[in-house]
Amino acid sequence: MTTLQTAEAAQTFRAPGTASGRTGPGAATRAARRLAGGSTRLVLLVVALFWLLPTVGLLLSSLRGPLDIQESGWWTVLTKPAQLTLHNYTNLLDDPTITRSFLNSLLITVPATLLVVVIGSLAGYVFAWVEFPGRDWVFLLVVGLLVVPLQVALVPITSLFGKLGIFGSIVSVVLFHVAFGLPFAIFLLRNFFAEIPRELLEAARLDGAGELWLFVRVVVPLGGPAIASLGIFQFLWVWNDMLVALIFADPGSAPLTVALQQQTRQFGTNIDVLSSGAFLSMIIPLVVFFAFQRQFVNGVMAGALK
Repeated sequence: MTTLQTAEAAQTFRAPGTASGRTGPGAATRAARRLAGGSTRLVLLVVALFWLLPTVGLLLSSLRGPLDIQESGWWTVLTKPAQLTLHNYTNLLDDPTITRSFLNSLLITVPATLLVVVIGSLAGYVFAWVEFPGRDWVFLLVVGLLVVPLQVALVPITSLFGKLGIFGSIVSVVLFHVAFGLPFAIFLLRNFFAEIPRELLEAARLDGAGELWLFVRVVVPLGGPAIASLGIFQFLWVWNDMLVALIFADPGSAPLTVALQQQTRQFGTNIDVLSSGAFLSMIIPLVVFFAFQRQFVNGVMAGALK
């Protein structure tokens, strides 16, 4: 067969079921396209609404009177909107114990989050780009601390805080959260900062930039999404914590989670306080999450792409 005949035979060949010789999309591709259609979006929407239902129920329960809460479910509001009232929140904010515990939650969560983010960012940059003897071994030690459960440290740290005279104070709770939040923060940010192009940092060093200038003007802006993601995780963990606060905080320093736990002892009479207090405790993390949602998504996507 000549070369011309071979070319003509190749042009006239057609794969079965096609008109151009190119195979069509496979079964997996066609299935993926169908799954990406409107039916999948509808299913995801239903799942999202299902997960949102307890939040809606808690909100409506917190807006009902104590007798209404005990006698019927929250869905009765849909037919009896007259049950809705702000009386529960008025009583909640008038309670000095709840008000003080809410302020304590802020005094614990905000410093614990800021300290972990700042110290973790600095340490992550050092482990990623600053050469010093034993750097890798120290980083492995930090990574090893991730597997240490906090329950192991409760007794020795309680003894240490007692000797320092800070046991039972807000400072003790903050220090505990910072100590156990730093290993994860350093591990996360070190891996993120290490992906920054070396040429970018070397160019800045050639221009006379010091390490602090590099960290503030180059690394922090580039690592903004990862830092924001870390801040959200740390804030949610500290705000929702109850174990550490139960052990290290006295009644005057207890956060909102501990105050609500104390109310469960009188559940029958304080159900209106519990419902409104629980929603108040939940709405703050939701506000923080949605306020930094874009940075959080960018940080997660950047970590996935790297």
